[in-house]
Amino acid sequence: MVLTRSPVVAEGLRAAVRAPSPHNSQPWIFELAPDTIDVVLDESRILDACDPEAREARLACGAALLNLRLAIAAAGRVSEVEFAPEGARPSLLARVTLGPRHRPTATERRLAAAIPRRYSNRRPFTDEPVPLRVRTAVREAAGVEGARLVLLDEAGLLEATAGLIRRADHVQSLDASFQRELRAWTRQTAEDDGVPTYAGGPRSAGGLLPGRYVDEGAAPRVFEQDPLVAVLTMPNDAPVSQVRAGCAMQRVLLTATEAGLSASFYSQPIEIAAVRAELRDLLGGSGHPQTVFRLGYGSPGVKTPRRPIEEVARDRNEEDRP
Repeated sequence: MVLTRSPVVAEGLRAAVRAPSPHNSQPWIFELAPDTIDVVLDESRILDACDPEAREARLACGAALLNLRLAIAAAGRVSEVEFAPEGARPSLLARVTLGPRHRPTATERRLAAAIPRRYSNRRPFTDEPVPLRVRTAVREAAGVEGARLVLLDEAGLLEATAGLIRRADHVQSLDASFQRELRAWTRQTAEDDGVPTYAGGPRSAGGLLPGRYVDEGAAPRVFEQDPLVAVLTMPNDAPVSQVRAGCAMQRVLLTATEAGLSASFYSQPIEIAAVRAELRDLLGGSGHPQTVFRLGYGSPGVKTPRRPIEEVARDRNEEDRP
């Protein structure tokens, strides 16, 4: 390949694929050319049942983009990002152009170092409160990328949002297509994608919120009674905003990881349009909800696998471009 011989690009790609994605579907392709890396939505990996509009897939690609940017910066290079660089090709979400040498900031170093340590922890968290300085840090991290992070306990909206999550989860439990898709991406043995059963959480023996990926071999456990749940919103809901939201989401998650927190997602109310609209109204109607997740202090979990770089990176063929 043109650029994978470059240590900077190779490091960037290794970081990019560590981003979270729905059902660990990894819906990204990286097209390489001299001095540029294109982040492309892999439309063959859009989840028909839970993500037919590719909202979460674009969010995942945005998270991969943020990892790529941070790894390049930490390796000592400037990178410039152009979103949606070719209007005739909507699957081309962003183009990263490598620039001159760069002295990484302390924040870039810290967040890049957190990339391999970030993963979804679907197990119970402790009831230890998250301190104000960390709450402030994750809110500011969202703002850097143009998003807003609402901490539901501070807004007095935890109980109402939990009700929406439970209702959406119930609707999906009755949806045969959704359940087939979920089973198809739940792996009994380790593979390069999907969620292995060993990375699931136990069934809840008490707690406010439902889980999605359940390890049937684990004994039920009590989850935290007062979870810190966050909703990330954007000013508008265009596809490019969903990509930007993925950048914001990942910056929040890495900031939380660096502070010693774990995180896991509650995607149910985002995946059902009517419930997503209710969530927006609940938050005041000024922002568009993009993702919901909990933060807290948890015991060590396990990472999910990733596809090899050679399966997700390819040379950009100029003749194939529109």
